[in-house]
Amino acid sequence: MKGVILAGGNGTRLAPLTTIMNKHLLPVGKYPMIHYGIEKFRQAGIDDILLITGKAAAGDFINYLGSGRQWNIRLTYRIQEEASGIANALELAEPFILPGEKFIVLLGDNLFADDLSGYLEQFLNQTEKAMVLLKQVSDPERYGVPSFKDGRIEHIYEKPEQPPSSYCVTGIYGYDSDVFKRVRQIAPSRRGELEISDVNNLYAKDGELAYQILQGWWTDAGTFPSLLEASQYWMKNSL
Repeated sequence: MKGVILAGGNGTRLAPLTTIMNKHLLPVGKYPMIHYGIEKFRQAGIDDILLITGKAAAGDFINYLGSGRQWNIRLTYRIQEEASGIANALELAEPFILPGEKFIVLLGDNLFADDLSGYLEQFLNQTEKAMVLLKQVSDPERYGVPSFKDGRIEHIYEKPEQPPSSYCVTGIYGYDSDVFKRVRQIAPSRRGELEISDVNNLYAKDGELAYQILQGWWTDAGTFPSLLEASQYWMKNSL
């Protein structure tokens, strides 16, 4: 299975650090943040990886990751010219994916303890065309939050004031090549970006969105408190 890591964006919540460095290259424990996503993919047997980032940081990623040879993987790079949303970045992966092929997408600031292997096996065997990984959290209003009906995700609400559940949608997604057609069906949000929740809701509406639940530690390391939490976790726990 192929993997796509999205490592662009402006990282405004981590300014001023991100005025001089891409968020995904900030130190987390002993390594740059991006190291953990690459290693999790490699451990799950994903050895063909596309990394999408902005042009200002591309050289820094190449300096650290190179061709991927040190991990026995093959790395390909694509440039997102401007930060226009997760779904916009994902669309850049279309030439990388074969028709009908399933693949996994990871937001590079999502750090987690679980081995992805079992989740990927289930995704490959499911009939639905898309999958999201959920995590039960104490503050779901910070994230995209799913509502459920008859054991399926009915809708995902982005940062709701009154969350319909205690689960959040993590930045780990599974799709097949049909996702690129669905990206072209959505319109920019009020903040002018193509939102991945809108794409996932198209799948949910069609009954094509499965989910699994992460069991171990997880964080979205996009704020100073969560970046500190991630560093403390990975200093105590080796990959």
